[in-house]
Amino acid sequence: MTEKTPRSSGDAAGAPVIFSNEPGSFPWGVLAKRHPALIQQVRDAFPYGLRQHEALDALLDEITNGVMEPLAPAEHDGERWAGWGQEYFGHSWYDAPFLWAESYFYRRLLGAVGYFGSGPWQGVDPFAPFKQAELRGDAVEEELRALDALRSVPADERAAALLHASLWGNRADLGFRISAGEPAAGDAAVSTLVADDSAALWQLLPVGGSSTVAVVADNAGRELIPDLILIDHLLEQRHAEKVVLHLKPYPYYVSDAMTSDVVACLRRLTEAPGEAGAIGGRLWKAMAAGSLEVRTHPFFCAPLPYEEMPEDLRGEFESATLTILKGDLNYRRLVGDQLWDATASFAGLTAYFPGAVAALRTLKSDVIVGLERDTLDALERSGAAWRTSGTHALIQVRR
Repeated sequence: MTEKTPRSSGDAAGAPVIFSNEPGSFPWGVLAKRHPALIQQVRDAFPYGLRQHEALDALLDEITNGVMEPLAPAEHDGERWAGWGQEYFGHSWYDAPFLWAESYFYRRLLGAVGYFGSGPWQGVDPFAPFKQAELRGDAVEEELRALDALRSVPADERAAALLHASLWGNRADLGFRISAGEPAAGDAAVSTLVADDSAALWQLLPVGGSSTVAVVADNAGRELIPDLILIDHLLEQRHAEKVVLHLKPYPYYVSDAMTSDVVACLRRLTEAPGEAGAIGGRLWKAMAAGSLEVRTHPFFCAPLPYEEMPEDLRGEFESATLTILKGDLNYRRLVGDQLWDATASFAGLTAYFPGAVAALRTLKSDVIVGLERDTLDALERSGAAWRTSGTHALIQVRR
């Protein structure tokens, strides 16, 4: 990961931007292995025609052997991407910042399969089969059944369990089982938290406080369901008067949530028996009443840090009592996709954010800040790939 002076105004310490040009590094593996594999998976998931196959072949050749090419000028967003990437086009994909290269890959993949075109594949989510398979899986069934145990659990314990369920995403069953009185599972979840500001989060959302909470979603399917269940708890227990759920405007990073994914999850909940069905029914009514609202914005699919968010989105976050950012990508965009010292101040690096902000994130990339020195030392001594393996997580809050 080549060191390069970042352009972010919040980078007083001069932390290097993360690139993908160090063989064997995590970012290098994403570009060299994950992206080519994903092209093949998308190709196999749909009966695409010759045009799509040729475009996918060309994209694969470009990312492995060629240089980064701009979008065609006629593309609806071609001018915008041309402005963002003018200094990277004509160079290797590995020589662009990791955040930029990842984002641009997904935009190019959508273009290759005709998502933005005028043909028959317009608007067809290339990642939909992966999302649907997960949503129909046995794991979701088991997790929804586990919700029945929440009925007899005190509200504060239920809140903690649902917060952890939302945090862990596809390990959500771990969080639900905390509420079912299984201390071993709970201990496992807590022991892998590298930072835990959950008490500060709940202090910002007192019961009956007429709060508005913004939730910026991450993944769909098995990870979105715990987010929706946490939202139901916020509304039902009056931690929030209104929740605004922010979603991607189009497919992004394989499993990122769009409006259609929220609908699919709500249907999955409402069709379930017991507590899961009751939660689904309440959320459905909350959508109709306006206490749960979904919104989207083009910036959520931009290769830029939140520090560069447009004024209209800044205004939305500023009006919220608390903004909860879910997932790894949102974290990278929140603090900057840079090699910070892991003990750098989370509050300092997010001081620009308009209003109180909380990050709920399972660690799946190199970026990390806000750790205590003792915690960092213990993690480093462990020898584990704790930054990127998804085995550790954090809850960080800046008031």
